[in-house]
Amino acid sequence: MSPRSASVNEELRRRSRERLLQAAVELVDEHGFEATTLADIADRAGSARGLVSYYFPGKRQLVQSAVHRLMHRTLGEALEREPRTDDGRERLARAIDAILGLAHDRPVLMRQHMAGLLQAEGFVQCPEQRRLSELLSDTVARYGSADVTADYPMLRATLMGAVFAALVPGVPMPVPALRAELFERYRLDWELGTPPGSGTDAAPARCQDLSRFFATGERAERAAPGKPAE
Repeated sequence: MSPRSASVNEELRRRSRERLLQAAVELVDEHGFEATTLADIADRAGSARGLVSYYFPGKRQLVQSAVHRLMHRTLGEALEREPRTDDGRERLARAIDAILGLAHDRPVLMRQHMAGLLQAEGFVQCPEQRRLSELLSDTVARYGSADVTADYPMLRATLMGAVFAALVPGVPMPVPALRAELFERYRLDWELGTPPGSGTDAAPARCQDLSRFFATGERAERAAPGKPAE
């Protein structure tokens, strides 16, 4: 048997990393951060325990990368769904609704994510976080910002504050009220976007297949908005 080519090995490594990211999101969403171990994640992903350390320095970095992947793929899907548009106000409304929608649909996961950001490590600089940053920066630019370098961090902070407010145990703010505040801040019409919780999919969020958010290469193309995932 001839040895695998470099491109085949690279694809296998990419798929292994994707499975770990997906397993981390699923398990933390189901059981919380503390109750999820790296061994659990490796088992769910069908990977060797040592492979986790090959890709990620620790559980918190893995989970944060996994949530950032879910966030940027959710955001990208919302921005590019049909009918596609270049209208900056509509795209900003979709971005706000996508992030608030994650807080609405996956409160355990997003609460754990917000708690992780308050740790000493802060943001994990990873491809997933950078892609999320690029999408939000592009949204701010299309909205018409004259200074994206200043307005993007403000949008990011505002969205993080809204998610935090929606998830504070015991005194959560209603997502519709937070949406109204954000839409007023950015002077967006209420009819824009898709309010969290208004979708037609009857399946509970935690029962929905997340694999399309963790696809790569051709799998990602087939799972893009408007194309069925295999």
